[in-house]
Amino acid sequence: MRSPPFLLAPLLLFAAAARGDGPVPAKDAPLDASYLRLHAETRGFMLGRPVRPKPTPDGKFVLFLRAQAKVAKLSLFEFDVAAGKTRELLTPEQLLKGAEEHLSPEEKARRERQRVSVGGFTDFQVSPDGKRIIVSLSGKLYLVERETAKVQELPAGEGVLVDPKFSPDGRAVSYVRNQDVCITGLDDRHETAVTTGGTEKKTHGLAEFVAQEEMNRFTGYWWAPDGKSLAFEEADADGVETWYLADPVHPDQPAQPFYYPRPGKANVKVRLGVAAATGPGDAVWVEWDDKTYPYLADVKWDKEGPMTILAQNRTQTEQVLLKVDPATGKTTPLLTEMDPAWVNLRHDGPRWPDDGSFLWPAEGKDGPRLELRGKDGSVSRVLVTADAGFQELVDVDPKAGMFVYRAGLEPTESVLFRAPLDGGKATRLDPARGDHVAVFSKDHSIYVETSTSTAAMPKTTVHKATGELVGELPSVALDPPFALNTETLKVGDDPGYYAYVVRPHDFDKAKRYPVILHVYGGPTHRMVQDAMGGRLIDQWLADQGFIVAALDNRGTPGRGRDWEKAVSKHFGSVPLDDQVAGLKALGKRFPEMDLDRVGVYGWSFGGYLSALAVLRAPETFKAAVAGAPVVDWLDYDTHYTERYLGLPETDPDAYKEGSLLTYAADLKRPLLLVHGTADDNVYFRHTLKLTNALFRAGKDFDLLPLAGMTHMTPDPVVPERLYEKIVGHFQEHLGKPETK
Repeated sequence: MRSPPFLLAPLLLFAAAARGDGPVPAKDAPLDASYLRLHAETRGFMLGRPVRPKPTPDGKFVLFLRAQAKVAKLSLFEFDVAAGKTRELLTPEQLLKGAEEHLSPEEKARRERQRVSVGGFTDFQVSPDGKRIIVSLSGKLYLVERETAKVQELPAGEGVLVDPKFSPDGRAVSYVRNQDVCITGLDDRHETAVTTGGTEKKTHGLAEFVAQEEMNRFTGYWWAPDGKSLAFEEADADGVETWYLADPVHPDQPAQPFYYPRPGKANVKVRLGVAAATGPGDAVWVEWDDKTYPYLADVKWDKEGPMTILAQNRTQTEQVLLKVDPATGKTTPLLTEMDPAWVNLRHDGPRWPDDGSFLWPAEGKDGPRLELRGKDGSVSRVLVTADAGFQELVDVDPKAGMFVYRAGLEPTESVLFRAPLDGGKATRLDPARGDHVAVFSKDHSIYVETSTSTAAMPKTTVHKATGELVGELPSVALDPPFALNTETLKVGDDPGYYAYVVRPHDFDKAKRYPVILHVYGGPTHRMVQDAMGGRLIDQWLADQGFIVAALDNRGTPGRGRDWEKAVSKHFGSVPLDDQVAGLKALGKRFPEMDLDRVGVYGWSFGGYLSALAVLRAPETFKAAVAGAPVVDWLDYDTHYTERYLGLPETDPDAYKEGSLLTYAADLKRPLLLVHGTADDNVYFRHTLKLTNALFRAGKDFDLLPLAGMTHMTPDPVVPERLYEKIVGHFQEHLGKPETK
């Protein structure tokens, strides 16, 4: 479960008004929604900023995508590093020639998994020599000559094409068409089928649903470094439950089937084969103990090291890294990681210097750390400790004997460090606080960094490997019309909670303000980050007469193993207990926060936690807005749910404690439920089950079904209407600021 933008489009309203104790003010004049409209039109002021930057392998150019400030359609650009100049290479309009962009159901589902809500070129691939680019649009592939910007459509057979890649020599393009891996030569334009027999139930070369949604793995095939063969995933959904997603707005259209594995039920069966690039034939199947380790979590096949796979057991308490002999399919274990709660899945290792050793981001007892391991998998030394705040391995340059990683001494920040492979002192590349991510050129000569803070929206800059600034990728984005009136702090008894507070721009210290708690609270995601974009809507909400706060409870990353894994089998208690404790600590610190008038809102896991808050802690929370909440964890997917709650047959109490249905009869506070009827991640079934339980228990509630919307809802009408509704809900049930 990855947290999407909290942008929704309210199209239909049904409910009886909720009743609860607390002030009910008279209706005021309509809110000024001009900011909400601008926020929606600019996608939170992100349209117009460079995205997906990719340096050419020689580091001389940077390719990136960018939209106009108020048009959610991405075009392709090139930045000349030496000259510092940018040119537009290709626009969607040049290819569409007035036609509308068409997305197949497969492409729509893929974008949903990747949380992509814009149009145009959503990704691109650069050839190994940096001279050619592949883009896809409306189900077609196009080859772009970078120097001349000449464009050619690549011929292919009938069917939907997804996941295009260049071959290692750059002379061919691979993709998945009709559930099989195919290759088209760029010289002869002849298409070759690498695999055959793929069907919708048994696919070749595609990542299965849980790999895309929960493992952050979006590809299902991998080229050999020499270009002579490819590894591919075979995903067999036989026996997996089929769920049907119908759009009630279009009853004339048939329901769309999805293979959706639920806790305790059948998963997709996965195999990994190796096939010759010259055409279909007998595949070599990789051998591992897939009964013990059924999840194929990651595959690496780089020229610097051997082919490896990372496999997990079903409850993800163990994972094994295996070296693969692609000629025979035999595997050799390199390392095994275990944790009685769960082992976090990462994709930033292994990375192989040229001496046979490899770098591995390990699960240490105190949190993630970076290890150097020998060719047999044994630990040589720890390069970055958990105490140093290690977060991610970014780049390894064997020739220079250096590596770059992200870390933060506090979990609210993420900065870049460069250190020698021999274990010498690390150098910080980012002088400023904030959140920093980077991508390096293949020759390690430059990197492109995107950085943000609570004082500035993201900008993207180009640097030499040592950190020296070279230039900035130009942005045409609008900036927010206000600065944030916010502070980030740590509150409560040791170990304490990281939190932020957002006050109105016209804050009056002589008044006490009702409070809105903005929550997520689930694993893998932190609310409290040094980033401006995540607090813009909270600032607007605060300006309507509230203090808005957020805090990170146990279960969130960045504070060590015990902190993160305290939520194991305790979704229904630990996150909420910590939110209450942190909220009380904030109220003690800031008397202007009226803790007798607290509302809570969130989306996805945050929606679950918001509903849980008014069900289990009505003495603290007086009103809630719950967006797309998971209601019954038995109805969510296997990989996410079983990681944290175990198997239903062995841990039934964890599912009962975590279910909102357990507490539905206890509702005493106003609750507004919001959910997309076409959500294929957290199905609308969840909210329907909760409303049914509330109705049967005689409880009042508000329901806002979003007709035809999925887990993402990019309709630009969204914030203007939804946040008016949210503010109205909280103003009605929490009231206005009051003089002390």
